Amino acid sequence: MKRIVIFASGSGSNAENLIRFFLNNAHVEVTHVMTNNPHAKVLDRAKNLNISAFSFNRQAFSKSDDVLNILKTFQPDLIVLAGFLWKFPEHILAAFPNKVINIHPALLPNYGGKGMYGMHVHHAIVTNKEVESGISIHYVNEHYDEGALIFQATCPVLPTDTAENVAEKIHALEMEHFPKVVNKLLIEK
Repeated sequence: MKRIVIFASGSGSNAENLIRFFLNNAHVEVTHVMTNNPHAKVLDRAKNLNISAFSFNRQAFSKSDDVLNILKTFQPDLIVLAGFLWKFPEHILAAFPNKVINIHPALLPNYGGKGMYGMHVHHAIVTNKEVESGISIHYVNEHYDEGALIFQATCPVLPTDTAENVAEKIHALEMEHFPKVVNKLLIEK
């Protein structure tokens, strides 16, 4: 059985979608959800689906081996960042080479980097009058949104679209493609 640990910071809609996708899968399971936000809605979503979930602070994550040691006990085959806003520390990346992936709500390398997440991205897309946006699923390295691309999907941005319209289109792409790409990565390993 392949094991996934999800990291999320907010509401957790992508995390819930992944959990539900793998609920009755004979080969892949989501074992844990971890968050840097003790008030994140993702904790409730995980609990409602009987997935162990807990929060941690920056000290445990970046400045000590606490989170790393917990991850080692979980032995994940893949660590999936689903709306996780902190930069992933190099000591954890080194312990799980090519096992940490992220989803980003734009077509990287455009609209990536520190501070480019969620509605910040969608507002920038609309402000710059882009005609297309999309999602990027990529490996995580020591730089924000610069790891090797795994998958991209696109959607049109109409001249009449607001940032909220773009967000809805991006969310639909995430819901459709993220679980399938994660499944493919694990089955092909």
